Amino acid sequence: MATAKKAKVSAAAIEKNQKKPANSNGGRGGARPGAGRKKGAATTRTREIADRAVSDGSLTPLEVMLENMRFAHQEAGGILARILLTVDDPGQIPEKFDELKTLLQYRGMAQEAAKDAAPYIHPRLAAVEHTGRDGGPIELMLEQIAANPKSRIKA
Repeated sequence: MATAKKAKVSAAAIEKNQKKPANSNGGRGGARPGAGRKKGAATTRTREIADRAVSDGSLTPLEVMLENMRFAHQEAGGILARILLTVDDPGQIPEKFDELKTLLQYRGMAQEAAKDAAPYIHPRLAAVEHTGRDGGPIELMLEQIAANPKSRIKA
């Protein structure tokens, strides 16, 4: 029968074995600066699908959203014009509630389509932090100007 020897290992040796070097990932994967696909980059498959959709002459999703927005907006305008032209007496307004409901539905559809299409047409503005030299505070320098402009001219 073989006997197994137990090795005595110091706490310092265990700690050294468990720590990773501060400047590398130890060759075991993980995040590395500059590695991986860049944010916002389309994959090859996504790019192929988008190119095919544009090249075959079919509508793009953005074009469909814009077309829906314009249609709903135009329909809402037509309903509003009909309501305004046909209501001569304030007593007729309750009869127009169904048309008003339809008008509001079209306006809502136009709003949703516009909201969906907006990021493709109007990019969001990024927040900008204004700083002075070397990231410090902004320094304002004020210069007093004489009331008489001729007094500033040197002879």
